[in-house]
Amino acid sequence: MNSIAASRISLSRYLAERQRALALSGALCQTVEDVARAARRIAAAVARGALGGFLGEAGSDNVQGEAQKTLDVVANTILLEETAWSGHLAAVASEEMAHPWLVAETPQGVPLLLLFDPLDGSSNIDVNAPIGTIFSVLACPEGADLSAETVAERAFLQAGARQLAAGYALYGPSTLFVLSVGDGVAVFTLERESGEFLLTRDQVRIPEETREFAINTANQRHWEAPVAQYVTELLAGQEGPRGKDFNMRWVAAMVADVHRILTRGGVFLYPVDARNREKGGRLRLLYEANPMAFLVEAAGGAASTGQGRILDLAPERLHQRVPVILGSKREVEAILRHYGQDAGMAR
Repeated sequence: MNSIAASRISLSRYLAERQRALALSGALCQTVEDVARAARRIAAAVARGALGGFLGEAGSDNVQGEAQKTLDVVANTILLEETAWSGHLAAVASEEMAHPWLVAETPQGVPLLLLFDPLDGSSNIDVNAPIGTIFSVLACPEGADLSAETVAERAFLQAGARQLAAGYALYGPSTLFVLSVGDGVAVFTLERESGEFLLTRDQVRIPEETREFAINTANQRHWEAPVAQYVTELLAGQEGPRGKDFNMRWVAAMVADVHRILTRGGVFLYPVDARNREKGGRLRLLYEANPMAFLVEAAGGAASTGQGRILDLAPERLHQRVPVILGSKREVEAILRHYGQDAGMAR
């Protein structure tokens, strides 16, 4: 290992130190390491691309009726393989599966639930653009009925504020593992020679001020008035009410857009609009909105649906969709004013 890598703190050491400082359970730390191990395998599959036969359609649809990419299926399988053996998980829920997968034969005393979006940004796979994996860990409620998959769904319906840990892996020029266990946000970079994730940023803070925003402007004609008004203000630049120029960024992978916000500030919007209103929004509450809101708030940002704090929302369904507005705190507050909401809702 080179000297720079040798001087870094590994994910294992970081978790051991957090375990002592925060009284984290060994089960939680082991589960995070299991997800990181899965991320290393997924990163290797992403890197091989066409050479490994990982591009193109899988020929199947997921529970939302969306066509699955081959890598969607591969990533989901890897995560299940790497997280099931430790004995710490009662059940696993995936954006790609209709119902939870029951891991423990006897759920009593098995403390945790794991949720994940195995491959966020699937449309980017075949064009070699950034993609990622999002995950969330919850405590399994005492006495939860896990006798059947459909019954077990209720155990997962917990507000995002109750997450024990959340994070994502970003597969880009380098592979990153971003994590919060409720005490700030840490970024780890995969050192390919050793196969270890090494700490490269700690206690990440999102700047409160920003000149960047991320939204899919192709949907502009479907936006609600508050979103349209807000974006119009930004596009007016120095001559407009904001008095400065803004740049729009859109990667079409939430992990990449959120990582940019964690790195240099900004705001991300995927609002409810005329096309997705009946579904409640576009992004999934349990697999995308909650874990990303947990990270953003841990880094000093804010996350809202436009009507309230994301982490306070009580889930009603396993695959529930919601509007998402998150990023630099002051910018989220500015958006909420267009919704007529108290800016204090952006915690």
